[in-house]
Formats: sequence, C-alpha cells, structure tokens
Amino acid sequence: APQRGRPPPPQSPLEKVAAQEGLSLHQLSGKWFLVGMASRCSYLAEHSHQLEATMVTVTVLDGQSLAISTFRKLDRMCWEIRQHYLPTQTPGRFLLKGYRKSSKVDVVVGEANPSSFIILYYQKGRSISVKLYGRTSLVSDAVMDKFEQRVRAVGLSEDVTYYFPTYGFCDSADEFHVLD
Repeated sequence: APQRGRPPPPQSPLEKVAAQEGLSLHQLSGKWFLVGMASRCSYLAEHSHQLEATMVTVTVLDGQSLAISTFRKLDRMCWEIRQHYLPTQTPGRFLLKGYRKSSKVDVVVGEANPSSFIILYYQKGRSISVKLYGRTSLVSDAVMDKFEQRVRAVGLSEDVTYYFPTYGFCDSADEFHVLD
C-alpha cells in the first residue's frame, strides 16, 4: 500500500542559493554602501519614498563571525544599528539571532567581488530579501544586472526592488543613537 504521510516540507528559498565559494571573511571587512534591496516587506513599499542613504561597516570577529554596524538617518539624526552575524556549519552562511526564537534570520553571501560589490540574501520565516552593497554608492551596470538576475531567481520582481540614495551618508552616530 502506498504510504500516506506528510509531504516533505517545501524547500526554503535560501536552500537553493549557493554561497560564494572561496571567500575569505576578511575580504568583506570595511565600508559598504547599500545600493539596492528587493523585498516584499510592506514597510518598504509604504515608505519607499523616504529611503535613506545607508552605510555599513563590517568587522570580522574571531575569524568566523561578523560584527555589522549600519549607519542611517532616522528623523534627520544619524543612528548606528549593531548586529552580530554568527557562523554556521557552511562557509558563507550566517545566522542573525533576534530576541525571540522566531525572529532569527538566515543570511547567505550569494555573490561577492570584495573590491566592488556583495549580494546578500536574508530569510526570515518564509520571506526572502536580497541586498546589493557596493564599495562605493554607485556600482557598474554589469553588477546591477547581476543583482536583478539574482532577485528574479528567488521569485522577487522589479516592483519590489528599491534603490537607495547615493548621497547623504552618515558614518558615525553619537552614543545616544546606538541600537544593539
């Protein structure tokens, strides 16, 4: 008799994404500018006209995990948001833990040329988003094309892809405007 059982769980979108091979984490250190992001996040859709220039500093801790400081303006003040990407068993894949177990985020370094760009994938629950960072706030058309192909490959489209301002960056925040 055929076995009746549960179907296998649907593959998470991130499982299909290969992490960049042969990447030394130290190559990711330094400043990155958020160029574009694709996400079905409703907040982004509603506030896309208010996107702020966003800069990130990556520091490699203990050779395995990444300390990420994101600098952006909120109500015309510069804020720093600190996050800690923990290593997983697979190189190029990280875990960003939230306060609640349900709020963990899986992060994959999908493609990178450490001197010019990096494409990161984030998955929380069933939803996936893709971010493009550049070493400068402007990247080449070839890199833009790559990013847009990667976005389509995970089922997102141009109508949920947002590009960030290329000016007005913060690179520091006072101690009263730090979120851990």
